[in-house]
Amino acid sequence: MTTKTDRHESPRLLLVDDEEAARYGMRRALSGFDYEIAEADGAEAARVAINEQPPDLLLLDVNLPGESGLDLLRSLKSGDVKDSPLVIIITAHGSERMAVEAIKSGAYDYLAKPFEVDELRLVVANALETMRLRRENQVLRQRIEQEGAGRGSLIGNSEAIKRVRALIEKVAETDATVLVRGESGTGKELVARELHERSAAGRRGAFVAVNCAALPSELIESELFGHEKGAFTGAAARRRGKFEQADGGTLFLDEIGDMSATVQAKLLRALEERRIERLGGNETIPVDVRVVSATHRALEQEIVTGNFRADLFYRLQVVTIDIAPLRERREDIPLLAETFVRRAAERYKLPPRDISASALRRLIEYRWPGNVRELRNTIERAVILAEGKNLEAGDLPTEITADTSGSKPANAEEQPVPLGAHELAVPFTADFRADRREFERRYITRCLDHSGGNVTRAAAILGMHRQSLQHKLRELGLTRRYMAVEPEDVPDIQR
Repeated sequence: MTTKTDRHESPRLLLVDDEEAARYGMRRALSGFDYEIAEADGAEAARVAINEQPPDLLLLDVNLPGESGLDLLRSLKSGDVKDSPLVIIITAHGSERMAVEAIKSGAYDYLAKPFEVDELRLVVANALETMRLRRENQVLRQRIEQEGAGRGSLIGNSEAIKRVRALIEKVAETDATVLVRGESGTGKELVARELHERSAAGRRGAFVAVNCAALPSELIESELFGHEKGAFTGAAARRRGKFEQADGGTLFLDEIGDMSATVQAKLLRALEERRIERLGGNETIPVDVRVVSATHRALEQEIVTGNFRADLFYRLQVVTIDIAPLRERREDIPLLAETFVRRAAERYKLPPRDISASALRRLIEYRWPGNVRELRNTIERAVILAEGKNLEAGDLPTEITADTSGSKPANAEEQPVPLGAHELAVPFTADFRADRREFERRYITRCLDHSGGNVTRAAAILGMHRQSLQHKLRELGLTRRYMAVEPEDVPDIQR
C-alpha cells in the first residue's frame, strides 16, 4: 500500500471558519510553508471537502452557523469518517471550558482567538509532525507483523535504534564480549537477548542472566562460579554456577558496575582463560560462554575512583553498544506505545484500544526518566483503568499531563505580558524540533524578564507549575541566567 509518507506529498490543511477574514489571515500566515491549503465556510462544506480529498489537519472554528465545530469534531471522531484528520479547535477568548471539552472529544489541540501568527505556525507544525510519526509507525507496525517479529524484539525506527540494530547484526555471529550502556529502563537486557538470539551461541546454549546489583557481594561469587559441598556454611551440596549453566550460550551480567573487587578479579581471569573453578574446589572447568555485560554507570569514572578495574573494563568493552534514553528518541514513542497497548489488552483480555491524538502528544512530550520501562508500565496501567474505547489524555497519570496542560492554575497571577510577534519570530529552518525549542526559549525568556526573573511569578503567567518551569529552564539551558531565590511568601502554584 502506498502512503502519503511514501509519496512525499505536501501536507493538506483544511481551514473551516464562517468568517472569510479569519480564513484569509490563517492562509496568509501559513502560505510560506509547504502546505496545500483548502477552505470551507461551514460544517456542511467541510464534510464535502473531507470526503472529496481528506486533509491531514483540520483547523476548525467552534462557532459555525448550523452544525457547530464541536459537533463536527465529535462526528469525525465517532468513526463517520475513515482515517479522520487531526483537528485543532479554534475558540473565542475566554472559552477555556469549550476547549477542554474539545480535547476530550478528540481534538489534537486548540487555539484561542486572537492568537499570534507564531503560535498558529507552531501548533500546526507540531500537529503535522505527530501525523507524520503516526503514519510511519503504521508502516513499521505492519512490517513488524509481516516479519513475525518476536515479542522481545527492539521496537522503533529512530536513528539511535537503527545504530543499535546495525551493531547487533555485526557482532552477533562473533564471540566477542559486549558492554551495553544506557540509563535504567532503556532495554539493556533486550539488547543482550537480541545478541543471543541472532548468534551461533543462541542456537546452541542457554541465555543466563545475573543481576549483579541484586545479589550480596558474598553470594555473587558462588552464583557465578558455583561451589563444592562444604565450601561454606550452608553449602550442603555441589552447585553449578551461572558460567556452567550458560556453557555454549550467553551469560548476561547486568549492572556490572556493582560487582565487588574480588569478584572482578576472578571474572577477568575467567574471561581471559575461559576456565573457572568452583568455590571450595580444585578442578578447573573449561567454559565456552559469550559474556554480555551492562551498566548504567560511567565505568570510566568508576575506574578513576578505584571502584572498577581498568583491565576488566577493557576486556568487557571489546564492543560497546550505547542505548539512547527515550527522551532522545521521541519518534519511537508512538510505535512503542501502540505496541504496549496491544500487548496489555491481550494480556488482560480487554478490548483493543487506540491512542487518541491528545494522549499521544502528551506521551511524546513527557521526558520519561524511567525510559521504556516507565512507558510500558504507564501504558499498562492506563489500559486497565481506561473506561472509553480509546486511550485518552485523562487516562494518563497527572505527572505526564501536567506539563502540557493548557489550563491555568486556579491561583495563577493575572499578569498580561506584552508579547509582540517581532520579539518571538523564529527563523524557519525546516527543523521542527530546533524551531520549537527556539520559540519556547524566546517566549519563556520574555515572561521571565517581565516578572523580574522570579520563576514563581513567571510560572503563574505561563499557566505552569513552578517545578515544570524549572524543568523547562534546565532543558533549554536557561538555569544560569535565572537563579533568583524564591520569596517565602509566594506559594507554590497548584493546579
